[in-house]
Amino acid sequence: MTQPPLGPALVEEATKKSGLVWVRGSGPDRALWHVWHEGAAVLVGDGPGEQPLPGLVAGATAEVTVRSKDKGGRLVAWSAAVEELAPHSPEWEAAVAELKGKRLNAPDAEVMTERWARECRVLRLVPGDSTTELPSGSLAATPLPTAATTREPVRTPLRRLLFKRGR
Repeated sequence: MTQPPLGPALVEEATKKSGLVWVRGSGPDRALWHVWHEGAAVLVGDGPGEQPLPGLVAGATAEVTVRSKDKGGRLVAWSAAVEELAPHSPEWEAAVAELKGKRLNAPDAEVMTERWARECRVLRLVPGDSTTELPSGSLAATPLPTAATTREPVRTPLRRLLFKRGR
């Protein structure tokens, strides 16, 4: 596909404004939080309490889909080269400074960067030369299996509230 005239600008602006992108490496699509820093989407994960980054390997490519922040629909999809930053390198330090400011609800904010250096990976998703065409279908998929879902019967007081007949 030929690149539209606003391709790189659209990728950068849409990715900057969206706090969440859908990324597909060698596995299924995953919703990942990120920051835009120095021409690439930067993310942290694969450690305790952080987002999983399965299928994202240094030197490989990934497909990134950016959603609209207000409507939630797809804006642009682009191919990315995956780069892993070495802990405490100048690039890593700059990227982590940006990530730290956007990390919400961190239980260990004071020592978070040291934990990231020991236990996590920091990746850069560098946009490729072309944006990809958006599909015509919905691409709806069944949710990934998780142990986080529970199902219990509705308790009696709540049942009375929910199923109360109109007066």
